Amino acid sequence: MWINKPNKLIISGAFPTALLFLFAASGVLGQSSTEPPALSPGTLREPAQQRQENQAGIPTPLAKLIEEAERNNPQILAARHAWRAATQVPSQVSTLPGPQFTVQQLAVGSPRPFAGFSNSDFAYIGLGVSQDLPYPGKLRLRGEIAQRDAATERDHYEAARRSIVEQLKAAYFKLAYELQELQIVERDSRLLEQVAKIAEARYRVGQGNQQDVLKAQLEQTKLLRETEMHHQEHYSLQAQLKLLLNRSPYQPDVIPETLTETPFNYTVDELLEKVRTEDPELRGREEMVRRQGLQVELARKDFYPDFNVQYMWQHTAEQFRDYYLLTFGVRVPIYRSRKQRPEVAQAAEELNRSRREYEGQVQQSYFDVRDQFLQAETTAQILRMYREGLIPQAAGTFKAGLAAYEANRLDFETLLTSFLDVLRLDEGYWHTLLDHETAVARLEQLTGVTVNEKPDPMK
Repeated sequence: MWINKPNKLIISGAFPTALLFLFAASGVLGQSSTEPPALSPGTLREPAQQRQENQAGIPTPLAKLIEEAERNNPQILAARHAWRAATQVPSQVSTLPGPQFTVQQLAVGSPRPFAGFSNSDFAYIGLGVSQDLPYPGKLRLRGEIAQRDAATERDHYEAARRSIVEQLKAAYFKLAYELQELQIVERDSRLLEQVAKIAEARYRVGQGNQQDVLKAQLEQTKLLRETEMHHQEHYSLQAQLKLLLNRSPYQPDVIPETLTETPFNYTVDELLEKVRTEDPELRGREEMVRRQGLQVELARKDFYPDFNVQYMWQHTAEQFRDYYLLTFGVRVPIYRSRKQRPEVAQAAEELNRSRREYEGQVQQSYFDVRDQFLQAETTAQILRMYREGLIPQAAGTFKAGLAAYEANRLDFETLLTSFLDVLRLDEGYWHTLLDHETAVARLEQLTGVTVNEKPDPMK
């Protein structure tokens, strides 16, 4: 569990693998383990007036936090609203303009409305309606362009969602790593304290020197510095998680689950095949290419005229029959060299630009997948080396060195070096595991797959 004392965080829980072995060998502990340590659940408390304690002190699953971020993150919600707004545009731009209703009144001999019927046969009142009619196909193209815009906004929403999820995963994994590092530093501090006591005891009986004691104390101070740095990073990550989750700073801190290695069930070729259809950034670029193609077609349509139809009823004096007037108008694009041709040229250049951007995004996505796959694959191999070779070997070296030092057959400098090897290798294991999980999260963002849940091709 985690206990918060004034200005100091004391950690208790599972020991790092190598140190469990070392403690057992040196008599500090009476048991050992063959697996990397599990992260003990706990919470870091801040002043009561600022935070509430987590109700049960139980780690929060990552999946639950992802659901919370999808519900509450402002960037995701803003992108979702932008997408929904864009879906309302196609019907607007593909519909005919509203008809125009007109009222006409002609008076003769008097400026007052409706004052001329008694003194002139030319006075009349008229009611009319007119409708603009774009050239056939223009409305359809505008609607399709708006649909492409809506599809692009949908991909922007998905890209924003995945980006926030990736950031959330990275912060969550880093928080689990930082808590594990605090455990390692705490346990190694105790082991170093044991070594320092042995050095001090040997110095008192004349078998050692004061320099050995001072070196041990120096390393203890360095570990205290590391502890403070991990505390700072821990609180920074808590703030980042609450930012991504849109939580109040006074809400409980996030307690992560144990950082474990995610199995990898996809090949790089399978992931490259997925990225072309599943990467929202890539799909958004593809939608832009389609949109610009439609824009070129619409620009070419502007070489054709638009139309206007008007119908009017006119009423004069009672002794005269009513007039009915039908008007058909044409808007002719006569400034083609200054308007329509530059419009087509602009649309064509925009189309070429969007194609090049799409090609560039394809290559960038392919590179990112290959790079993150290599990162995940390499770190998985290194983790196996840590578990099966480096950590046990360092543990055995330190065990033998500690026994030799107690028997006055080894100098303190060599013992201290072997101790630091154990410390750095244990820290290196968890840092490599963090890099592995971060690479996996990035791959899942790019491809939209869950790398440890490969679907059955027979289903």
